Amino acid sequence: MWTDLESGWRPAVEIFILAVLIYFIFKFVRGTRGWPVVIGFVVVLLALTAVTTILDLKVLRWILGSASVFIALGAMVIFQPELRRILGELGNLPLFASTSEQRESIEVIIQTVERLADVKIGALIAIEQSIQLQEAVESGIKVDCDVTSEMLETIFFPNNAVHDGGVIIKGDRIAYAACIFPLSQRTDLNKSLGTRHRAAIGLSEETDAVIVIVSEENGMISHAYKGQLVRGVTLEELRAFLVSVILRPARTNNIIKWLRAYFSESHKPTGPAVITRHEPRPASKPTGK
Repeated sequence: MWTDLESGWRPAVEIFILAVLIYFIFKFVRGTRGWPVVIGFVVVLLALTAVTTILDLKVLRWILGSASVFIALGAMVIFQPELRRILGELGNLPLFASTSEQRESIEVIIQTVERLADVKIGALIAIEQSIQLQEAVESGIKVDCDVTSEMLETIFFPNNAVHDGGVIIKGDRIAYAACIFPLSQRTDLNKSLGTRHRAAIGLSEETDAVIVIVSEENGMISHAYKGQLVRGVTLEELRAFLVSVILRPARTNNIIKWLRAYFSESHKPTGPAVITRHEPRPASKPTGK
């Protein structure tokens, strides 16, 4: 009887493990450039398997069985970018995150934003989290240097060759500069929003990145997350927001919670597209006698 019970639960456990693996793999590659290839590959494989089973094509069945190893190797080659992304994100789990490095990066961003806002120099800074941003941007120049306020100010300084674009920050490193982020296609956005703010909303709609924006027209500081743009925030409000979003996974240190948040649809835009905290103060006019 014990043997019968063992033979009964083992197949169920194997089916459960395979189902979970397939579900996670599909979640990872969904929405990427390899997603259509995944669909085509699965459809062809299922069609061949169904035909060989229904028509009892022994030779074709033998070929499929013998070529299973080569099919697996071919899938690894075809989906190599997606596999790298999976392994890279496993290495970036909150369990391995460095809270001190994240805090230092936040303070550097705060300092940079304060200086750029004072002189009204535009900036677009994307802080990468669990989703790789290179899947969403069209171009970019690899920088790979430490996050410092001097470097960020140099990148966004007017007439600089790489100032007219966004910066991607990974951990405590500036990964890319001069990146072109996807523009939001929402129709409820205010027409007064410039390209920089629309790009920030667009990137936050497709990824879980946190984007910080400085307006070159009035020095207004804004941030975008989950498809929502909050304009006119103070430095303290920006700091509190960055700490709550970026350091939250490190504080929980719970992989199950991280996976639940990652595989949920929470990154999709909800609520109003734009929220304004504080309107920019008008420039004071000189007084004369």
